[in-house]
Amino acid sequence: MTKNKLARFAEMKTFPNVVEPEFREVFYKDYRLKGKWQKDFFKNDKPIVLELGCGKGEYTINLARQYPNHNFIGIDIKGARMWRGAKIALEENIPNAVFLRTRIDFITSFFEEDEVKAIWVTFPDPQPKKPRKRLISTKFLTYYQHFIQNNSPIHLKTDNYNLYHYTLSIIRENELYLLYAENDIYGVNNNQLEAIRKIQTFYEKQFLEENKKIKYVAFKLDKYKNLKEPPDD
Repeated sequence: MTKNKLARFAEMKTFPNVVEPEFREVFYKDYRLKGKWQKDFFKNDKPIVLELGCGKGEYTINLARQYPNHNFIGIDIKGARMWRGAKIALEENIPNAVFLRTRIDFITSFFEEDEVKAIWVTFPDPQPKKPRKRLISTKFLTYYQHFIQNNSPIHLKTDNYNLYHYTLSIIRENELYLLYAENDIYGVNNNQLEAIRKIQTFYEKQFLEENKKIKYVAFKLDKYKNLKEPPDD
């Protein structure tokens, strides 16, 4: 590990807008903030929105800027990347953007039933050979059912054709309510997509420079359905 990374990890431990639980605090047990994020951490009753696999935190920060009446939590395991977003949020005094460093496999340890209003998944690893590891797979959607409010939205942005169509297959197979699907958000003249285009992550900018099409899907997650994987990937 480089000295720069070590310095970032050390600095991040001093950030009041970063939560870094130890493994023993979440493995097969509930974390101390579960069900208490609004009251004990944000000190308000604003709705909570998650960004999963937040990377450098650009989306979390910009959503927080756009929607000051919501609380945003960016979640990732890679602390050296997360440091950037957390530092910007502190420097710019963005109190409704915070960061949680953990594996998303442990996410049910952190949030209580109906505690989360919406979820964003921005440019996740498409996992071409391991569909069950995709953050939009039925495995993970089942995790989200434990804490998201019923029929609240899941948002996906990706450059990956297969992940985009896999998500649409999940929606069809489980008869979930599709809010929006567009396979090239910059190639259509649609004002409804303006807020989606307005925020660009580090990776999104790279993909656009490579002339890749950016795709967007939004759907409502029925928390009471027994979800099934589509028959073909």
